[in-house]
This record gives sequence, C-alpha cells and structure tokens, in this order.
Amino acid sequence: MRECSYYWEGLSCEQALRSGTLRRALAEAFTGAEDWRRVLILGPDFSRRHSQAGNIVNLLYHRLAGCGCRVDILPALGTHAPMTRKECERMYGDIPAGCFRVHDWRRDVVSVGTVPAAFVAEVSGGVYREEIPAEVNRLLLAGYDQILSVGQVMPHEVVGMANHAKNIFVGTGGSAMIHASHAVGAFYGMERIMGRDFSPVRRIFDYAAEHFLKELPLTYLLTVVSQQEGKACLEGLFIGKERRRFEEAVALSQKKNIRYLNKPANKIVAWMEPEEYKSTWIANKAIYRSRMALADAGELIVLAPGVERFGEDQAIDKRIRRYGYRGRAYLLRQVERQAELRENLAAAAHLIHGSSDGRFTVTYCPGHLTREEIEGVGFRYAPLKEMRERYQPADRKTGWHRTGAGEEYYYIDAPGLGLWAWEGRMQDEVKEDCYEDTAERQI
Repeated sequence: MRECSYYWEGLSCEQALRSGTLRRALAEAFTGAEDWRRVLILGPDFSRRHSQAGNIVNLLYHRLAGCGCRVDILPALGTHAPMTRKECERMYGDIPAGCFRVHDWRRDVVSVGTVPAAFVAEVSGGVYREEIPAEVNRLLLAGYDQILSVGQVMPHEVVGMANHAKNIFVGTGGSAMIHASHAVGAFYGMERIMGRDFSPVRRIFDYAAEHFLKELPLTYLLTVVSQQEGKACLEGLFIGKERRRFEEAVALSQKKNIRYLNKPANKIVAWMEPEEYKSTWIANKAIYRSRMALADAGELIVLAPGVERFGEDQAIDKRIRRYGYRGRAYLLRQVERQAELRENLAAAAHLIHGSSDGRFTVTYCPGHLTREEIEGVGFRYAPLKEMRERYQPADRKTGWHRTGAGEEYYYIDAPGLGLWAWEGRMQDEVKEDCYEDTAERQI
C-alpha cells in the first residue's frame, strides 16, 4: 500500500465516480491489497453522506471482495442512531446487508489505555483535570489484516477539524472518551476550536492514537468535499497512516470549507436536509457552523423538515427536554448539581454547543415537533410552511438574499459541509488561508 495525496480542483463527486478518477486513485494507493484476507472498513453514517466516503467504501468493497477477501463494514456512529437498511443502500450502494456491523458506544467497546490527567489538564488549559479512558469497538482488536478508516475532514465543533483519530475514539469509541472529549471542547469553548488543528481535544486524540493504536494495521482515507453551485465537489483524497496526510487535508479544508462574510449577518436561514437531519442532536450543526457569522442580537432560522426528536436515543432525548439549550452558565451550574449530567457529559456539552448564550436567537422550524416542545427547550418556534414560503429555500443558493418585502438574510443550504464566520471571529493564521480573494482579505 502507498501513502498518497490527491488534489482535484472543483471535481464534481458525480464526475469523480463516473470518470473513473476515484477508482484509479484507489487502485494506485492499494497495491498489494490482493493479499488481504480480512478487512474492516470504518465509514461514516448517513449524516455524512456528502463526504463521498460511501462511494469510496463501495469501490473498496468490490475490489477486495473480488479477490476473495472478507470485508466487514462498521459505520462510525458515535452517539448517532444505527443506520437503516435504506440508508445503507443510499449511501453505500449494493454492498450486501450481511457485511454491516452496528457500533454500540455504551456496550460494545474495550479499553486500550488511559490519557493521563496531567496531560489533559495541560492541553485543556485546566478546564478538565481528569484522566480519560480510551475505548474502541472490540472489532478493531479482532485480528483483521487491515483496518481502513474512511471519512471527511471539515470544521467541527468538538475537535476543530473532523476525522482522523476522532473517527476511532468517538466514531467507534466508548462512552468514557465521548463524554470527556465533548466536555473538554464545550468547556474550552467551541469558537476557540472550530476550523483549527491542534485543539485540546485533537491533542487528546493524538496522544491516544500515538500511545494506543500503533500496533493496529490502521490506514486513513480522508476526503475534502466542497459545495459549489449546489453540488458537492471532491477536492482531495489523502491516504496513509501518517498524521501529515491529515494535516494536508486540514489545510485544504480550511481553504475550501471555511467561508468568510464581509459583514456580520443580522439574519441567517439554514436548510437542513430531511433525510439527514432527524434530531436537534444532529441538526444543531446549523447553530455551530453559523454562529460566528451572526451579528449580536441576530437571528438564526433553522428550516428542519425532517426533525422529529431532540436526541438520537431516548435517554439523551429526555435530558435535552429536561435541561434545554439554556446557556453555558446555566448548564455548568446544572453539571455541578445534577449527577445525571455529570455522568453524561456528552449531553451537557451538546446543550452548551446548542445554546446562543443570549448573543443571538435561534428559531426552529421543525417538521414533526410542536411549538410547545421547541419552546420547552429554549428555542423560538416558527411554522415550517410559513418560513419556507417567506425564504424560498428551494430557489436559493448559499449567499446573501432579500425577501419580497426587502428583508436581507444570508442563506446556507448545507451547514454540515462548512463553517461560516465574519472577520474578527477567528485568528489571523486561519483567516489568511480562507479568504476567497485579495480584495476580500483587505476589507
């Protein structure tokens, strides 16, 4: 197998597949794969269906299975609900159902080591001072010839830039690391993390990978995908074991997935695809990825026709309904007072991430939750039909728009694919790589 980096400027994902570009890249990288007898592939769940990981996994499956290799596929669910058969077919194509395994983050894991408390305290600036057990799905230790971790690198609210070892310790990890890493990110502050490498959480994952995964036959396949003219484009593919492949993907994603506005937006309207976003646990990406572009006292309107619940399981759903998205200070007090939150820090972190802390308002327009339910967790409510008629998402592309009445707003049609901010919200070293042109950089 060869370590490879591929860059494709604006190559549509459809064209990458149809032209054979993706197939040729995988064939070039995976020389010698014919000798593998058992392979485990870790792919994302349906909420990352635009990552192109589904197409990559399908190509890998047919290449390996065609050589007599047994291929098992473990979607890296993290805390998300298991994929349905229909979702597996939509994302992964004609791979037989019997190849898929289901990750259970509460039960189906084994410990591989512990990140020391002193290290955690150092990298987190003292916001978290406890040791963190590192757990992985037991399949990773089942003697596979190769483990292939496939996923997308993009800005992320917990770790800064998604994927790499996060796919292992969260996507196929256990409750201890999931709770602790989410807490570190939330307590440290997501606006200090998003769009950056070497965040406190990333450094914790790096430590765990360096100390506990070295003996695993683990290879990463990392994509960078952009949104252009309403279409997903495969900008790069980075294959290898070394962290520098991840760093190359981070650099490309910072250029392709972070978009700067030349002024703060008083109103942002975000569209959440109904097939992908069925809970606020996932649909709150609209809040995470747009908050740094919103003006003080601004409003975010979340058009979420598929949202039917708050949590991805009943236990988390109940906690969201009980405590709500009521601000960092309130939630930190509740963590101190309530054992159920201290024992479920991922839920507490999610509630902090989804809170505006009074700086802006969030108006949710769900397809399947009532006004009482939405207002009960601290959001404003507006009828979906009314807001769709006013803002016309079907006819809009990401950018500035006005309603028929002259109201200006910024529209985002795929918040999960990027990060939006206005100048002054991120450090210069990230910003310099992300402006689209020199003129905008000088504003």
